[in-house]
Amino acid sequence: MPLLLTPSSPALPLPAPSRARFRVAASAEVGSTGRAAPAPASASASAPAPTPAKDFPPFLPRAIERIRDRAAIRLARRIERVPVQTGFSKSPIQSSCVRPLNQQQQSSDPVVLLHGFDSSCLEWRYTYPLLEEAGLEAWAVDILGWGFSDLVSRPPCDIASKREHLYQFWRTYIKRPMVLVGPSLGAAVAIDFAVNYPEAVSKLIFIGASVYAEGTKDMTRVPKFVPYAGVFVLKSLPLRLFATRLAFNTIPDGFFDWVQIGRLHCLLPWWEDATVNFMITGGYNVLNQIKQVKQKCLVLWGEDDGIISNKEAYRLQQELPSAILRQVGQCGHIPHVEKPREAAKHLLDFLGSDNMEKADQASSLSPNLVPMLSAR
Repeated sequence: MPLLLTPSSPALPLPAPSRARFRVAASAEVGSTGRAAPAPASASASAPAPTPAKDFPPFLPRAIERIRDRAAIRLARRIERVPVQTGFSKSPIQSSCVRPLNQQQQSSDPVVLLHGFDSSCLEWRYTYPLLEEAGLEAWAVDILGWGFSDLVSRPPCDIASKREHLYQFWRTYIKRPMVLVGPSLGAAVAIDFAVNYPEAVSKLIFIGASVYAEGTKDMTRVPKFVPYAGVFVLKSLPLRLFATRLAFNTIPDGFFDWVQIGRLHCLLPWWEDATVNFMITGGYNVLNQIKQVKQKCLVLWGEDDGIISNKEAYRLQQELPSAILRQVGQCGHIPHVEKPREAAKHLLDFLGSDNMEKADQASSLSPNLVPMLSAR
């Protein structure tokens, strides 16, 4: 749920790309309108998508088997855990991410996609295939404390730990300046990281940025049952239903599926401890860091964002030393989910990609390809 309700080991070898498979996948999931495509008349809207448990990584919650959204299914099957050694953990943290199929393109910077507050890399299920089809080296990385990393040892998940974890991930596997993309609270994560490790970031992209909140303050002296009660509510289905509805301009056909995808990571046994640890240590407050950002930035916003007013988009553009602003019409808080085709175009245009035509082709639907999302 990408929305703020409260506040050197060798690189892994990249698998050989499978371009044809992703042309079909991207075309199947995203229509020419930029939204997930409806199922064809011949497909049963109630028939569940084939999702054998053995096709998913074993560390994902079993609830993944009930997901019908085929874009989510395809991306979930690619999630893996890679070891990241940090200074605050004795053993490497098995950290969840989606690695690129494209071989490293030394002529262009890798793009690292973060997610929002209490969310996961599945947030990028519609836009990731479009970026990959356009030839980008795209990584979808789970922020420490959220997503599907193995946190059985209960490492700290405060801001400093999240920052170091991302840095060590970058130093171990990416190793060159990256374009860092932060939606919602992920924008605060990106600003904090870029200011502390400017050599690691070439450009920044903010989507519906939650950067003007002052965090949760220090709650370390608050009785532990108070924050745990808060995260119990945060995990609840009614709150997730409400928050998901608030995040989008229009209700999608697969609305309940989207809710389930957004809370999937909450079913991991360490989620409550990790979230409480983040909350009681104060959360993000990057107000004084915004003007320290030196990189060129794209500020992307949904015109109908019901969570963070687009007035803050103009404020952020003015306060950043080098930023351009683009808005997505008839779109809420999460353009890369609600309007993936438009979001991908803005990202590619900002990055100066000459492969935008590939993204257009990937998002043009042919009804004779593969079955569409059965839930849509």
